[in-house]
Amino acid sequence: MHPPAVWAIDGIHAPLYWFPRDCPRVTAWPRDATERAPFQRAFATTAHRVHAIEATWFERMRTMSLFRYDFEPGDFEPWDDASGQWISTKPVTPVAVVPVGNLVDAHVAAGIELRLVPSLSPLVELARDERWDFSLVRLMNATS
Repeated sequence: MHPPAVWAIDGIHAPLYWFPRDCPRVTAWPRDATERAPFQRAFATTAHRVHAIEATWFERMRTMSLFRYDFEPGDFEPWDDASGQWISTKPVTPVAVVPVGNLVDAHVAAGIELRLVPSLSPLVELARDERWDFSLVRLMNATS
């Protein structure tokens, strides 16, 4: 078990959290320009990222309120177990609390393709391909 800590995420990885709590999701993106063409062919997209949720979660995603907590970066150090994540083992106080706004609009504004699918299963293996980066979250909550 990990000792008490505060986790933070960098701006590049922040869209991984633009979802309702406990929402199962599959996300994938190329790490660099050489991965972009194979990624876009495999996912049949022109987007630089693909996020997928089960369609049954869409209404919750469309109507929920999410807030970003900003912290002083000097209070955190990189967490080696996951790229883009930072950790502080001391208490920290946010310097700002900012509403993210409509999460669907946030995806659109960031150029992220948001897919509503009946099942995440067909995308899991495609996302896990070592040719690009990915995140699989809360799959135990998926309906199939």
